Amino acid sequence: MMKIFLGAAALIVLFAGCNSGEQKVKNYIPRTLSKNETFNYFPADASDSISLFKFKKPGEDEFLAVKFRDSAVVIQEGKSNPGKVLYKFLSAQFINKQKTCLLVRAADSLALIPHVFLIAVNKGALEVISLSRPSNGRDDESFSGGIERVGATGYLVNNDFFITNVTANVYLIKRQFPQERIQGKILMLSPDKRTIVFTVKDFFYQVNYRTDEVVSEPIAAGSPKDMGSVYKWITNNYSYKENKSGNTFLRHNDDNRIVDMSEFKK
Repeated sequence: MMKIFLGAAALIVLFAGCNSGEQKVKNYIPRTLSKNETFNYFPADASDSISLFKFKKPGEDEFLAVKFRDSAVVIQEGKSNPGKVLYKFLSAQFINKQKTCLLVRAADSLALIPHVFLIAVNKGALEVISLSRPSNGRDDESFSGGIERVGATGYLVNNDFFITNVTANVYLIKRQFPQERIQGKILMLSPDKRTIVFTVKDFFYQVNYRTDEVVSEPIAAGSPKDMGSVYKWITNNYSYKENKSGNTFLRHNDDNRIVDMSEFKK
């Protein structure tokens, strides 16, 4: 409890230096995400929007802090670890135009896997949603990139969640194996922006984040090792094809297939 008090006190001092009037701090215990949710709340009042502030304490790096109405937002790690609080953020992106949903990465130097949260307004009340799923993959740390921007379409979070920009839809990405996050790097999106292609060892693991349909397509022999040549090689050897379900996946070309380069633009 002392750590919570000290964190709150530090924020009060910081906000007091930038704002007039009474300063407040409010703690939030993050909840888990249900299977696919939308956080595109349209406020009835301007005060329902979330505010971002930049701060820099002497001798420390600059960080971001979050404020809702008259209170600074402090995230309590959870009931199992009540002494751990987070109020400094390395990055923060609004994912809807009305600024009622914020995607943040906590500034936690001890975290091996980046701590990412949604801070969202729902019917006038603020809530914090943890974007974390249990996982024991051997190389999870290597495939947990925090928040990765995927063109103008949205954000990939630790290979486990996909969040659409503007509409603030959040999807749980179907894993290859339930007990571990996808052990690969994102390569591209399909032309319809619904299928994510990961490079996983010797194949492309592809998942439609809306329907959970997956396809594993072998990587043909002769693939280049340097990333600068990969996309050209893929356009010469693969194309996107729609299946009977109406979903689009990357497939190896037959010898007579003429490839449209525009298929591969994110």
